[in-house]
Amino acid sequence: MIPIHTHTTTEYDQLRGDIYALLASLLRSAPTQDALAWLQALQPDGDDNPDMLKAWSALALTAQHSKTEAVAQEYQDLFIGVGRGELMPFGCWYLTGSLMERPLVTLREDLKHLGYERQKEVYEPEDHIAALCEVLSLMVSQDHSYSHQYRFLQRHLFPWAFAFFTDLQTANNAYFYAPVGLLAHTFFQQEKTYFQQLSPAQLNTDNKNDRRELA
Repeated sequence: MIPIHTHTTTEYDQLRGDIYALLASLLRSAPTQDALAWLQALQPDGDDNPDMLKAWSALALTAQHSKTEAVAQEYQDLFIGVGRGELMPFGCWYLTGSLMERPLVTLREDLKHLGYERQKEVYEPEDHIAALCEVLSLMVSQDHSYSHQYRFLQRHLFPWAFAFFTDLQTANNAYFYAPVGLLAHTFFQQEKTYFQQLSPAQLNTDNKNDRRELA
């Protein structure tokens, strides 16, 4: 059973933000030795969602059998490669079959309305899956309204992220990243269910300091 809350920051929201941040980190680059050690030490327990518990357990077990150098090479093969990696972690690619298309323009417009912009040292376009997870982490931690969070997910992640995470689970080069894909897919399904269970009053309860609007 997923807990349902009115929109003030709760422990559940903090957990959501932390998971988005973890996914952003793992999908942006291979984990450091410290990050991998943290995953290896995970002892998942007591999650109300048995599918999430299974996903966390799979990630922890795989991390215990992974080495930093091997995971770094795996990340290279999956997402970078020579010319390109096995997978293309960009929304436009999944939605249109090409990069830098109209969905990216729409995303940039929405990010501008929300007050976010790409940092100068970042060269990947904003529809990279890691960047989008980072945006959601910020939206949760900065107490954006549930309606803004849900709308962002509906517009920029739900239409393609499930397919990407499925591909990640079955990619030829995926070992450590297969359970990352499982965790992400399961978490996004939990997010979808969470927002669908909110009443209109809960969904439209805006933080009084949050007056940013999506286009």
